[in-house]
Amino acid sequence: MSSLPVQKLEAILTRHEMLTARLADGADSETFVALSRELSDLDPLVEGVRRLKAVEAECADLAAMAAEADPELRAMAEAELPDAEARCEALSREVRLLLLPKDRADDKSAVLEVRAGTGGDEAALFAGDLFRMYQRYADLHRWKLEVLSESEGTMGGYKEIIAEIRGKGVFARLKFESGVHRVQRVPDTETGGRIHTSAATVAVLPLAEEVDVAIDDKDLVIETMRAGGAGGQHVNKTESAIRITHVPTGLAVMMQEERSQHRNKARAMDLLRSRIYDLERQKLDDARAADRRSQVGSGDRSERIRTYNFPQGRVTDHRINLTLYKLPQVLEGTALDEMIDGLVTEHQAALLAEDAAT
Repeated sequence: MSSLPVQKLEAILTRHEMLTARLADGADSETFVALSRELSDLDPLVEGVRRLKAVEAECADLAAMAAEADPELRAMAEAELPDAEARCEALSREVRLLLLPKDRADDKSAVLEVRAGTGGDEAALFAGDLFRMYQRYADLHRWKLEVLSESEGTMGGYKEIIAEIRGKGVFARLKFESGVHRVQRVPDTETGGRIHTSAATVAVLPLAEEVDVAIDDKDLVIETMRAGGAGGQHVNKTESAIRITHVPTGLAVMMQEERSQHRNKARAMDLLRSRIYDLERQKLDDARAADRRSQVGSGDRSERIRTYNFPQGRVTDHRINLTLYKLPQVLEGTALDEMIDGLVTEHQAALLAEDAAT
């Protein structure tokens, strides 16, 4: 089948048939869930393989007709063959992509962290702009966003804001947003009209479930304290703030947004679990081939990935050299998919090249 691994594809089709038969025969609830999940994962690939086999058969028939002595049949086949071959090539690429190893975190929800970097008050304002961009983007995709913690800037925006974004495939769409985002614009406080450059750092972590990370209670140091900031008498009297430190990794999380100590602890554990899970993923990435560092999605959060230039109304992603003169639409979230689609395509191309080299 093209240059695709025929034996592997046939084995996948056989496995799909076996799963379908086992589900039809009935199974206990736990087995049913596991088999259904595997079947659901295989469905797009099996559909792609079946469509590819049909188009390949069509190409073979047209090629045979093109060799016929009948001039009318030959002309018809020669006219239709290029279109069929183009469809075959497109389907072959689609199946290749479906065969690539999946990032098991892609289907997960995500934790979004936005922090002001260099640039003082202007950096905090820009961090606010970025967070609202992701908030609008989440709304457009009907994902649920919940702020976990926030520290506001003195003139607006955020020194730091952390949120959960829940929905299917959130991490797959947002994982390439991790890195340093730079802004070039004239601040409202600038009387001389000079363009200032400031930055904010974005981190996107897969939202880990309890089954993803095993945390031993004896490895945790849990401290309670009074919440700081605004909040009146409640803040002064109630020790609702929670700080949890994971001793083996040194990771620490503090949560004080909720009045309930129990709720703050639950949120802190969710965030800690995601950070530990992300740390483990980073270690696996570091253990891969050295050239992975140069690929899109390396997750290096010290890397400057994107520039938002207000005077020119453009947004440039430096990893794929993509520039969109749609800055307002990007910040509104409506054109962010164009940027993300480019990153996903580049990442897939890199994976295909890596797969072909092995």
